[in-house]
Amino acid sequence: MERTAIPTTVYAELTPNPATMKFVANRLLVKEGINLEFFNKQQARPYSPLADDLFNFPFVKSVFITANFVTITKTDTISWELINQQLREYIRDFLQSNDAPVTAIPEKTETVQAKPEQKIDSAPIEPSEYDEEIRKYLDEYVRPAVESDGGAIEFKSFKDGVVTVVLKGACSGCPSSTVTLKQGIQTMLTTMLPAVKEVVAEEA
Repeated sequence: MERTAIPTTVYAELTPNPATMKFVANRLLVKEGINLEFFNKQQARPYSPLADDLFNFPFVKSVFITANFVTITKTDTISWELINQQLREYIRDFLQSNDAPVTAIPEKTETVQAKPEQKIDSAPIEPSEYDEEIRKYLDEYVRPAVESDGGAIEFKSFKDGVVTVVLKGACSGCPSSTVTLKQGIQTMLTTMLPAVKEVVAEEA
């Protein structure tokens, strides 16, 4: 019996990061609040058939999936003008013929793992009395803007006046992210929480 196609539309959006493009679907791809970032097929295969397939394109460097969009980071070997339509149509066709672009979620963390060349910091993160409040401000004032740019921001820790966040998707490696971090996020948090003196970022 022939499978009925799932009506799906996908459109592409530029992001502040010239190496990334955001592909937005008209339905959720993963449960709200979950985001997954993959840097190769081996990472993607246990969790996302869509990301696994996208790594078949030689110019795909990383795949970030959250809410109703996929953000793809490409290599410097080709321009978006040559691959934008191809990727958009491929993602649309995949979503029309598959129920689940993501089939499993890691149990302990929303991040699959660090980039292959990075060492994972195994030191335990000590909670602080300000963690909940910092998360609330990030979720309310920062997350919507970051997601609209094709990325994500996650709170990691607060220690000695320093808030550490993790940047994903289009925000990872974006030339303008440092300016946004210091002039926007840091200014907002230091104003609302005097205990905060600085905001620093790590890439996923």
